[in-house]
Amino acid sequence: MTPGDSVAVIAPSSGGARNAPHVLELALDRLRTVFDLNPIVYPTARQSDAFLADNPRARAVDIHSAFEDPEITGIFATIGGWDQLQVLDYLDSTVFCEHPTRFYGMSDNSNLSLVLWNCGIVSYNGAQLMNELAVPGELPAYTERYCRRAFFEDVIGAFEPAPEWTDEPADWDDPAALDFTPAYESNPGWRWEGSDRSVTGRLWGGNRTIVEWHCATDRYLPSPDELDGAVLAIETAENLPSPVDVAATLMCLGERGLLECFAAVLVGRIPGRSFLEEPPLETREAYRERVRKAITEQVERYNPDAPVVLGLDWGHTTPIAPLPIGRLVTINPERETVITHQER
Repeated sequence: MTPGDSVAVIAPSSGGARNAPHVLELALDRLRTVFDLNPIVYPTARQSDAFLADNPRARAVDIHSAFEDPEITGIFATIGGWDQLQVLDYLDSTVFCEHPTRFYGMSDNSNLSLVLWNCGIVSYNGAQLMNELAVPGELPAYTERYCRRAFFEDVIGAFEPAPEWTDEPADWDDPAALDFTPAYESNPGWRWEGSDRSVTGRLWGGNRTIVEWHCATDRYLPSPDELDGAVLAIETAENLPSPVDVAATLMCLGERGLLECFAAVLVGRIPGRSFLEEPPLETREAYRERVRKAITEQVERYNPDAPVVLGLDWGHTTPIAPLPIGRLVTINPERETVITHQER
């Protein structure tokens, strides 16, 4: 992808753009003015939640059309949701293999990302339009820098912690609210747990719920041999799953013999509030700590040789750096570095 290119805008998940068209328009404007890209809005992008829920095949048609179009060099999801798993049955992996195109999406769009992983295609878990590129106030410099790398460079390279972050929810009901910058807090940096050995592996994973669903359906899950030596990336959504549920997801991976396959685990920064729930600061931090403990305890139980990096600026907080799912990544606990690179 290069500046000036045409990129597709699709809704492989839910219809948030119909509910908040001003948020989509801000995202489209930032694609044009910040990144010099030409967004082409596909039919599903402005459809309602009800239509998209009733028509998984229509979502698949837009996905295929975007990948097959020779004028399209990047594909952006509008927003996540909860039922993209139903779309996967309508997808033709041959289309992706014959027309590999950069895909950007997160949360429920981890489904499509993991299908692309099975095809050997790198996709980017992040740079989703409405909740990551259309954040209120100015687009954070950190998000712009890492999205620019994900859009225009072959590899993102080294990740670094953002100087500040927020999980303050955006008010999409009021268009004027997009002008107000949320309150950011100082970033304490990453936390390193587990083994101190340096490892390299191919990134696999995404949103915690989607990873669990792939375990449950067992239709798109790679075999232990395919995941051997890979690096698990996992993040929690703004629905604030209980620490017990987060631990259960890792336990399921462990009991399937998959958690022990991963060379390392990368954990996105954990949100502690949402538009449905606004606990006080102390409660939020206590919740995050319980989730972190739930993850590290399960990794220690099933895979004590794996280094664990917690607090990457990726997932359901702001700012973000898109993770290239399928790309090689080297984690070095001694140097405290996370670096993505191409095949050696």
